[in-house]
Amino acid sequence: MQRLFSTFANGWPGIGLLLQRFLTSMALIHWGIHYWRQAQRFALVAPHMVGAAAGILLLVGLWTPVVGTLIAVVEILIALSSAGDPWTSVPLATLGATLAMIGPGAWSIDARLFGRKQMQIPER
Repeated sequence: MQRLFSTFANGWPGIGLLLQRFLTSMALIHWGIHYWRQAQRFALVAPHMVGAAAGILLLVGLWTPVVGTLIAVVEILIALSSAGDPWTSVPLATLGATLAMIGPGAWSIDARLFGRKQMQIPER
């Protein structure tokens, strides 16, 4: 993951990425619950469930490039099929793709797991 991003955005850009992750994940979870309650056929609900699961991972910032790409692909499939409103899926696909390209930011599990570590040199 560290090879994908030279740094994890901190400060105001990091807050912006946190808000973008939060907004995208809340929308994905909302639509996943909405379509799950109205489950008529599994084929119509499955893409939304995948999106909701990806939204949970995105919320905490875990595997953000992979999850963002998955969100973009799933939302494009939803937009092209009759499984949901295409005008909701297009912005969600765009947000997923941008998060995959930009990264999770400093306030994420990815930054804690894969960010640069500061070495502590013991005093003599």
